[in-house]
Order: sequence, then structure tokens, then C-alpha cells
Amino acid sequence: MQPLHIASLPKAELHMHFESSLRPATASYWATRYGLPLPQEGPFQGLSDFVVAYEGARDLVRSLGDVRRAASELVRDAAAQGVVWSEVHLIPPTYAGRLGPEEGIVEAVLSGFADGSSQAAAEGARPSAAGLIIGINRGLGLEAAERSLALAMRYAGEGVVGLGLAGDEARFSASPFADVFRRGREAGLSALPHGGEGAGAESVRTCVEDLGATRICHGVRAVEDPTVVALLRERGVSLDVCPHSNVSLRVSPSLEQHQLIGLLEAKVKVTLNSDGPLFSGATVNEEYEAAHMKMGIRPDGLARIARTSIEVSACPSPLRQEALRGVEEWLEKQSAFADSDCVTAD
Repeated sequence: MQPLHIASLPKAELHMHFESSLRPATASYWATRYGLPLPQEGPFQGLSDFVVAYEGARDLVRSLGDVRRAASELVRDAAAQGVVWSEVHLIPPTYAGRLGPEEGIVEAVLSGFADGSSQAAAEGARPSAAGLIIGINRGLGLEAAERSLALAMRYAGEGVVGLGLAGDEARFSASPFADVFRRGREAGLSALPHGGEGAGAESVRTCVEDLGATRICHGVRAVEDPTVVALLRERGVSLDVCPHSNVSLRVSPSLEQHQLIGLLEAKVKVTLNSDGPLFSGATVNEEYEAAHMKMGIRPDGLARIARTSIEVSACPSPLRQEALRGVEEWLEKQSAFADSDCVTAD
């Protein structure tokens, strides 16, 4: 199996978290500047271990200027990876007002995205842009969920593309948030919850049936129940999969044994994403490389995953059409040779 030039493959990255996508150099600079510890890197012993690290990353963001800088760097880094469109999760209520009104945080992120896109273009990179997913923390309850919904609805069509759900799914079901997501969908927001990571296949089913999810972040534990796999396939729900993160949090035993392989064989739509490179140590391109080198997915399978990532995203046209053409051009350049025992995504 030969390495491929993944950076030249146009793709969308649909599952990444704002705070865990900080540049390591920026995180280190802020830790020194503010006299704070750097957050722990993976692997983690479990979700509680990871939450401590994640909150440490969020603590490093001390001003709206920091927010804009991180958002701008995110888009510039994405452009260098061949990512034409990013969708980024953020839960403003978790800042508990320390950066001012939550609207200010959203506007700082969107401003940073625009700045990063302009700078990437000036640097000669492939065009790249980003949308924001306003999240709900399961553990904060319905009052905080209503605040996130109001924010998402206010900025729908102005850079906010979806409503997310994160937190401890083993302790907090998605079901209580069904009405919140219904109203979000009616306002044109995609339902993009986490599921099937800290809890099993039934959590994935709940996200689909109760929340109306069109994509699910992770979702890999759907393989534990064939009826849930069938549900995903029949409804065309896509899973935003993050293999390195899954291994880091012990959701998967190894990259070689990752659930992605079974999902592809079951004809479930999947995309590849980094989740949080600050913690997993892997970029989206390294996720594609691992899928090829460690899971045996051929170039045509990788192209299919990249194509899916663009098709199921909120990527605007004509950027979408240009990216889809680029995927086909990338595939044409690859060698026709493929190992007979490789997995495809067709």
C-alpha cells in the first residue's frame, strides 16, 4: 500500500470542535501568556478524563480577539489540507458569560472564519470556507438548550448551519431535546448531534428517530445493532467518523480494527474528520492516510468518502461543484492498481 497525496484531494471536514482545533503553537503561546497549563493530550482513560482536557483548552481562550484568531487559523489550516469547507462545533453557553454576550462569541467566530478564508486565498491556497454548528450540552439542561437554539436561529443563513448536541450520552439521553431540534429543523438548521460514541447503538437510533438527524457525529457504535445500521442506510444518514479520536477515547481498539470498515461494508454513508487534532494528534489528512494505509481503503473508496463529505455538507455552490470536480480529477490521477483485499466505499 503506497501513500497518496491526500492534501490534493478536495474534501469537507464536518466534525471538528472549535477549542480542540487550536494550533498547538497557539495553545502553547496562550498557556504561557495567561499562566495556564496546557491541556493533556490523548490517549484518555475515558470521557471524564477527556472532559478535563477539553475544558483546559477552552480556558485558554480568554478574549474575543482570541476567538477570532483561533477561527482564522482554523480555516487557513484547513485550506492547507485541501479542505474546501469546514463545519465547526461550538457551545457558547459553556463560556458562562466570561467573554461577554454569547452573540459576541458567535460573531467573533464568523468574523474569524471570513478572515481566514481571505488570508488563505491571498496565500494561494485552495478556496476554503467554514460554517458554525451551535451546540447543546446534554448535561446543562433545557434552559441552556433553548439559549443555543435561539442563537442558532438568529444566525441561521448568516454562517450558522446546524444545531449540535454533545456531552455525556451515557448519562443524558437525546430524547428530552426532541422539541428543540424540531424547531431548529423548521428554522432551516440541520440536526447534527453526537451519538454512538459514549453509548451504544440505541443512542444512534434516538438521534435519528427523535431528533431527525441527517448526520451523526461519530455514530460508530451503530455496528452493535444491525437494525440501526439498516436504519442509517435506509434513511441516508451520514456518520461523521473520527478514527484517531475514537482510538484515543477507547471507543475503538485500534485503527486497524476500527468500526469504519464494517460501516463501509454495510453501505452506510461516512465522512472522515479530525474531531480535535489538539488532543488526538491527527489532522483530517492523517485520517484519510490511516484509512488507506491501516484499513486498506483504496483510492476510489477515499474519493467516495470525500465526495460524500461535500454532498452532505452545507458547502455553498459554486464551491461545492468545483470541489466535486476536483475529487474526480484527483481520482483520475491515482494509479489503477488496488490490492484485491482492500475495502471500497462503493
